[in-house]
Amino acid sequence: MPAKRSPARRPTMKDIARRAGVSESAVSFALNGRPGVSEITRDRVRRVAEQLGWRPSTAARQLSGEGAATVGLVVARPADTLGVDSFFLQLISGIQEVLAERHLGLLFQVVEDVDAECGVYRRWWAEHRVDGVLVVDPRTDDPRPDLLDELGLPAVVIGGVPDARHPGLSTVWADDAGAMAAVVGQLYALGHRRIVHIAGLPGLAHTERRIRTLRTEAERRGLHEVRSVTTDYSDAEGAAVTRRVLAEDAPPTALVYDNDVMALAGVTAAAELGFAVPADVSVISWEDSALCRMVKPWLSALSRDTVEFGRKAAEELTALLDGGPARTVQVPVPRLIERESTGAALDSQPRPRGSESPG
Repeated sequence: MPAKRSPARRPTMKDIARRAGVSESAVSFALNGRPGVSEITRDRVRRVAEQLGWRPSTAARQLSGEGAATVGLVVARPADTLGVDSFFLQLISGIQEVLAERHLGLLFQVVEDVDAECGVYRRWWAEHRVDGVLVVDPRTDDPRPDLLDELGLPAVVIGGVPDARHPGLSTVWADDAGAMAAVVGQLYALGHRRIVHIAGLPGLAHTERRIRTLRTEAERRGLHEVRSVTTDYSDAEGAAVTRRVLAEDAPPTALVYDNDVMALAGVTAAAELGFAVPADVSVISWEDSALCRMVKPWLSALSRDTVEFGRKAAEELTALLDGGPARTVQVPVPRLIERESTGAALDSQPRPRGSESPG
């Protein structure tokens, strides 16, 4: 196992004083806007502070050495897709339950991309804003673990896989590959040979795992009309992709959506094109929620306890903050719940369009 690198040291007022050639009290006066130093000295001190990357501590508890009593969560996704994403709402609910028990606050921020997210971590670390962070949406080429190792900031990666290169980071993960294999196996048993996976954002580790598993399972069964199409998780793109693939000469007989919002939009789009669910096309949502039971037909879905997922991630982070070792924890594989939106493929059991699904 590679040794964890020593965390970077935050610059202090003493460092600034040494570099600027002034006393620590002069640095304090200059940085806090107090009288007692000349404007020339004030400008020099501020320039040195900027060069060193110094930031003031914004957490009062840090001054007494008790820590910030706050953990951070940054999400690099389009903000307009988060409000309707049941996964994140449930995940944060579980996180908050554990933090409330420990009297810890949650500092939450939405940013445009991973570079901006890394900038937030650097700022939080320099300003002593958080004691640790929860990291979501691991990427296939992810700069965040290296940065968090460098800063020495305790972190739990949610949805990643064990990574020997970063032994100081804890990981809480679900077996997306196993879940996708189960989905393909069930659809295959129902006679489906043309399957389209309407996936989420490209580059996310869990998206890529699902895509790879779908391809592997299809090749193993000799299926040549199985593929994935990536989206931004929104209902708009879910509907648009559904219309596009169902308009093909040989449309898919089964659609697997990476969240419930896209699945719901897909059912509506299919109906607009004259496709009955499941008589003409079966539908499975990767996330189960109340939405899956608020549409006709009720949607088959992969079910997991997302609130518990959030609780487990928060528990692992508080264990790190208490001085415990980094760990890798696997939560149960999402379980396929078959409802009214899945049935035998039309090709394997011909019946009139619009007829009811068996069972």
